[in-house]
Amino acid sequence: MTGNTPQPPDDRPHDLVGIGIGPFNLSLAALAHGVPGGVAAAFYEQNPAFHWHPGLLIEGATLQVPFLADLVTLADPASPWTFLNYLKSRDRLYPFYFAERFHIQRAEYDAYCRWVSDHLPTLHFSHQVDAVRWNPEKNLFEVDYTQLDPDGEAEALGRAHTRNIVLGVGTEPYVPEPLKPLVEAPGVPVLHAADYLTHRDALLTAEHVTVIGSGQSGAEVFLDLLRHRPHGAERLHWLARTEAFAPMEYSKLGLEHFTPDYTRYFHALPENVRNDLVPRQGQLHKGIDADTVAAIHDELYRRTLHGGWPDAVLTPGVRVRTAGRVAATKVELHLEHTQQGSRSRLTTDAVVLATGYRERPLTRMLAGLDPYMRHDASERPRIDAEYRLVLDDSVTGSVYVQNAETHTHGVGAPDLGLAAWRSATILNSLTGKEPYPLPRRTAFTSFGLDRKEAPRIPAQTPPLTPLAQT
Repeated sequence: MTGNTPQPPDDRPHDLVGIGIGPFNLSLAALAHGVPGGVAAAFYEQNPAFHWHPGLLIEGATLQVPFLADLVTLADPASPWTFLNYLKSRDRLYPFYFAERFHIQRAEYDAYCRWVSDHLPTLHFSHQVDAVRWNPEKNLFEVDYTQLDPDGEAEALGRAHTRNIVLGVGTEPYVPEPLKPLVEAPGVPVLHAADYLTHRDALLTAEHVTVIGSGQSGAEVFLDLLRHRPHGAERLHWLARTEAFAPMEYSKLGLEHFTPDYTRYFHALPENVRNDLVPRQGQLHKGIDADTVAAIHDELYRRTLHGGWPDAVLTPGVRVRTAGRVAATKVELHLEHTQQGSRSRLTTDAVVLATGYRERPLTRMLAGLDPYMRHDASERPRIDAEYRLVLDDSVTGSVYVQNAETHTHGVGAPDLGLAAWRSATILNSLTGKEPYPLPRRTAFTSFGLDRKEAPRIPAQTPPLTPLAQT
């Protein structure tokens, strides 16, 4: 049965409605599928099928986390939805064994997730959620949605009632203010790296290309362009605001910042301390994989073997002050070098913005719940240790969030390695039981003087009445 199979009408309230089907809600759906007694769940996604960053599935690009950070393994290695079981279903387990790969390619992770999404009956693609509200008379959330046809046009309206909601709407590409007018203008060759593969052929033939951004996406785009442009006529610029094209922190103890132990430690810190800490931790998640750094240097070096240097300029410490069009097809970037205090202009034929992503504001989706929501001093939603929005006591249901809680749970919020653990935490909280026993200790590092281990059973929640899955 596939996620697009029509479901029979059912007026019973759901235990859980998920909004958005990216890796995190897909993880939750997969683990919910294995809860004893069942969880009556439905997950809605406006896109017609699962795709994970399709514009960045560059050939050879790998995940920055090991394959064990799949949708379920770190919470339930016996689940039928593990990456290893996916390989087995494709008769690829022995080839993978001999390949000895701990980090799989992004395209393979995408294919694995699509395999899971094709088999879970609780997933509803081509369903756009329009509004969420609390109905105090029914003590239920109401979720209004529009069912879309294959062309993305409205086909039917619907409403679901549910005791709980989980938001997994993901992030959105970030475009710096000076470049927004150019990205939004038709025909101007300025695009976010999220759309790289869509425009790759045009970029490879452009006379000069500029890549902006020093993270993993910027490095992968630059490397792909470098490998496919002529020797001695590469005509590439790679610019970044950071002080160096530096590798991401990947030491074993450094990686312990992406454990449940650190997440619990971070959540317990005072709000002002958390606010100061997150901007200082960029090296934990914003740098470049060391292998990619080495591959770039190797490719540049290879192009010097017969004399001369490649026509590629790599300059960190630069910010774009303003940008504008020159004639009809070129872009002029006004640059400032922050250390030198100098300024210059760069004319280019195309710009790829590898400027990262930002959490989508929850207020867009949850306007109907705003009177019930509690906010911190910076007017952000308060989120408890079990990933629930802090709501007024009159709301008896829970709203969980996935990858929208960096301000309360730290740099691990978008990390795939914490997906299964967070999903299990949510299901333990949702059921009031412990369908997924979680480890009480996950790091050798004691991040504070008063080590706090996880309780065996999360916050008490009324147990769900067993219902058949919908």
